[in-house]
Amino acid sequence: MSLSRRSLLAAGSVAFTGALGALFAGAGPAAGAGARAASGAGTAAPAATRGYGPLVADPAGLLDLPAGFTYRVLSRAGEPLRSGEGTVPANFDGMAAFGAGHGRVRLVRNHENRTTAALRVPPVEGLTYDPNALGGCTLLDLDATGRVTSERVALAGTAVNCAGGRTPWNTWLSCEETEDRAGTAGYTRDHGYVFEVDPADPHRSGAVPLTAMGRFAHEAVAVDPYLGVVYETEDAFVEPFGLFYRFLPARPLGGPGSLRAGGALEALRVPGLANLAVVDEPGAEFPAEWVPVPDPSASGTPIRLQDFGPGGITHAQKLEGCYWGGTGVHFVSSYSRTSEGSPAEHHGQVWFYDPLRARLRLDVLFGPASDPQLPGDSPDNICLAPDGGLMVCEDGGGAQYVFGVTPHGKVYPMARNADDIGKPGAPEWGEFAGVTFSPDARTMYVNAYSPGTTFAVTGPWH
Repeated sequence: MSLSRRSLLAAGSVAFTGALGALFAGAGPAAGAGARAASGAGTAAPAATRGYGPLVADPAGLLDLPAGFTYRVLSRAGEPLRSGEGTVPANFDGMAAFGAGHGRVRLVRNHENRTTAALRVPPVEGLTYDPNALGGCTLLDLDATGRVTSERVALAGTAVNCAGGRTPWNTWLSCEETEDRAGTAGYTRDHGYVFEVDPADPHRSGAVPLTAMGRFAHEAVAVDPYLGVVYETEDAFVEPFGLFYRFLPARPLGGPGSLRAGGALEALRVPGLANLAVVDEPGAEFPAEWVPVPDPSASGTPIRLQDFGPGGITHAQKLEGCYWGGTGVHFVSSYSRTSEGSPAEHHGQVWFYDPLRARLRLDVLFGPASDPQLPGDSPDNICLAPDGGLMVCEDGGGAQYVFGVTPHGKVYPMARNADDIGKPGAPEWGEFAGVTFSPDARTMYVNAYSPGTTFAVTGPWH
């Protein structure tokens, strides 16, 4: 039932199993197709659901795409910001696209800058939390033709802004993947928080930490559009690893700024399951419980080390991508290594939590029978694709890919960083990150983490 890295590229696509079809039931713009895929496993899928064909080498040595697709470079680290505020910062990570009317788009982009970053997010009055922190967000405005008309700072003075998630009221929640306190690494304020960014007017949201949502190494969030519950992943790769959280806002679905009113933070407990890594059968389901977090501010002890009482709490290594789809929330465990203290090995899991049934299900398992020279391990940022399936950013070794997964359970390569397959003179790319689609689903935006580059990909999307 596991998916090896080598099998990902066999014949351009491969079936995951019928279990994956259920992942997409009711999710995304092609909800009906997802439901049919779940009930019709084993039947022949239409040609249009099998991906877009093999990748074609890019003569420019930047981004390999299927035939018929083209890309445009929107932004690169080190170039001048069009606002005149300084230089485009480094380490492009999580991102979301928002409609701005008349075909225009706003892109909010994270910068996962630590204290060693060469290109910081420039501090801007009214948008800076800690002047000694180098991370934050930038904002790109695109016109109806897809061209950049402005690029400016949206949040500054934060640290290690990794992923995040959009809200139902069209703001961006940017996550700090750190637990550093004031006085550490020169910081003047505590870090490890979520910050809300209003792409329509960043000065309206400012730089206010949402402290009630917990202080830990945040990765990504997803908001239940019906109840307003916020789900959060913790990217911890050191024992005892991270937790999966939910935040119950005092003002659910209250609009911009409403999360500042506070709420209650809880952590997921699966009775009898201390670590999600030991589950290796896609389709396996478990009852889920939620336990109040004793000290969300982690004033004395990191949350994952706190005492959750009899029964303990459920951990997982490298909890990363998180998004809402259909009737529940999907989240990723990027990998698990016994050499790092985990009880089992895998190269990536995708989980689904159904809040109506209070059930947790493993939908996708990558590895561990994998060839380290081929892609298909360590899934990271994820988003819904136009066909109701997924786009998955890879953060592993060797050539890095964006993979698509159709609602019929087929995996296909969508993009590849060209340098790692032997083209001389091209940049040495890092991971892909921040994959997202325009509101009209005609353009895929994705980041190369390093050297920071934002691409817009257009073509014959299904």
